Amino acid sequence: MKLKMLCLALGLVLTIPNFAAANGKVPDTKGEQREDAPCDCQEGKEHHHHMMHRDWHAHMAEKEQMLLKWVDQYTPDKKGEWTKVLAEKKTLRNEWMSPENAEKRERWKKEKMAKMEELKKQFDEGKITKEEFIKKAHGEKHLGHWKMFHELRLAVEKKDDKKAAVLLNQLLDQAKQHNLRIKEMLKKE
Repeated sequence: MKLKMLCLALGLVLTIPNFAAANGKVPDTKGEQREDAPCDCQEGKEHHHHMMHRDWHAHMAEKEQMLLKWVDQYTPDKKGEWTKVLAEKKTLRNEWMSPENAEKRERWKKEKMAKMEELKKQFDEGKITKEEFIKKAHGEKHLGHWKMFHELRLAVEKKDDKKAAVLLNQLLDQAKQHNLRIKEMLKKE
C-alpha cells in the first residue's frame, strides 16, 4: 500500500508542472503551442530561447524590414534586386505550401527522413562522428545563412560599412540560390 501511495505521489509531482506549463497556451492548427501572453523571458537569456516564443511569420517580416533598411543604408544600388528576390521567395514559399504541392512536400519529407535515418544508422554504428552527422544532416547552407546574418548585424552595430556591404551581397546571392532550389523542387514530379 505504501509503495502504491509513493508511486501515486511521485506521479503527481512529475505531472503537475506540465499542467502548470500548459496554462496560457492554446494548440495551433499545426500542433504547435502558442502563447496568449507576451514572452516573460528575463533579460540576458539566450536569444534563441526568446525567439521560440514569438510568431515565426512576424519575426520573418521584422527581419525582412531590418534587412531592407540595411540594404538602403549600405547597398542602395541593390534595393531593386533585393525587393525582387524577397518577393519571389514569398511567392515560391506560398506555391510550395499550397495544397497542390502537398504530395511533393510529402515526398521531399520522406526522402529527407530516409536520409536522416541512414545518417543516424551510420552514427550509431560509429561510422561517422557527431559533427559529421550534424553537417551532413543539416548541411551548412542553413547554418551559414544565420551565421552570415548574425555577422551582418554585428557589422551594422560596429558601423563597419564595407563588411556590411560585402555580407549583404553574399546574403543576396544565398537568397537567389535558395529561390533556385525551391524552383527545382517545384519542378520535380
